Amino acid sequence: MKHITEEKLLQSKQHFHILDGLRGIAALAVVVFHFMEWIYPDFTQNFIGHGFLAVDFFFCLSGFVIAYAYDKRLPQMGIRAFFTSRLIRLHPLVIAGTVLGVIGLFADPFADHAAAHSMGALALMVLCSLFLIPLPTMEERAFNLFSLNAPSWSLFWEYIANILYAFVLVRLSKKVLGVLLVLAAGGIVWVSYRAGNLLGGWNGATFFDGGIRMSYSFLAGLLVYRSGWIIKNKLGFVALSILLATAFMTSGLGNSAIVEPLLVLFYFPLLVSLGAGSVLSGSTQKVCVFMGNISYPLYMTHYFAIWWFGNYFVSKNPPQEYLPWIVGIGTVVLVFFAWLVMKFYDMPLRNFLSRKRKKMLLKRN
Repeated sequence: MKHITEEKLLQSKQHFHILDGLRGIAALAVVVFHFMEWIYPDFTQNFIGHGFLAVDFFFCLSGFVIAYAYDKRLPQMGIRAFFTSRLIRLHPLVIAGTVLGVIGLFADPFADHAAAHSMGALALMVLCSLFLIPLPTMEERAFNLFSLNAPSWSLFWEYIANILYAFVLVRLSKKVLGVLLVLAAGGIVWVSYRAGNLLGGWNGATFFDGGIRMSYSFLAGLLVYRSGWIIKNKLGFVALSILLATAFMTSGLGNSAIVEPLLVLFYFPLLVSLGAGSVLSGSTQKVCVFMGNISYPLYMTHYFAIWWFGNYFVSKNPPQEYLPWIVGIGTVVLVFFAWLVMKFYDMPLRNFLSRKRKKMLLKRN
């Protein structure tokens, strides 16, 4: 009956619904930020100019959730089963983002970025994007690590975090994790001092900045869970959403090299702690579930449209009064599109792969 034990170990644990909802708020912030950075290239002039820090919040949330879901299960389920679970959860949308990136590249009505590259070079981009191999070769796209779907850069580091967790971090004591966290915090301060901000990680020139950002926030999330730093409170989803959104709107507040590390080092772990300990009212549970479900599909499927918008903005120079409508309606459309991708591609594919996996476990045992 070994397979029964394995199936029980692989069942998902109960979610922290407010954290799921906050993940959705962060994903929306990323989408709006990506629209707005075309309009205001200087992010300090952008009302949501710290929207890129949503990635650091994602990493922190991921560390907390991974520790919650797998700290006790991983030794029993095994590394292979863990990686299979993570691939089923994450990689279908990596593939979807790549496909959309290809379609967006060739169907862009405002620019022809494909024309400057041979079919062999484009095929290599597709291959690297599918397997999350960084390839910063497109100059016209600012040497993004993943030219076909820029947000994949954080998924690359998410995979690295998962590998490190499975082989090393799951075994470490809180004391050792604390030492590593202090070292990673030093890395955050150094990157911010050197660059003047924490915006890096997405292109070839700032590749290792992404690793430092992931290291601190993922470790912080792990340590929040393992140390039991969950603050019981009655703030609820709405108040915590406002607190999170406010962080993304602080780009004009003081020196970025100081404000951004403070948000990453202290504020985001605090919000994860508050979100895990907050009370969820029945009226907001459905909202949190929807926001949590839509967050990853939205993050991974929106960027082809951002390139279209950017090329439209540069080539057509639309009137300023049109832009709020374009950004607002565009964001709503992208949320709906992400829901379609989730409903008719991601969830069915993940369910199919999970069923196939269970059948294989039954045959093996």
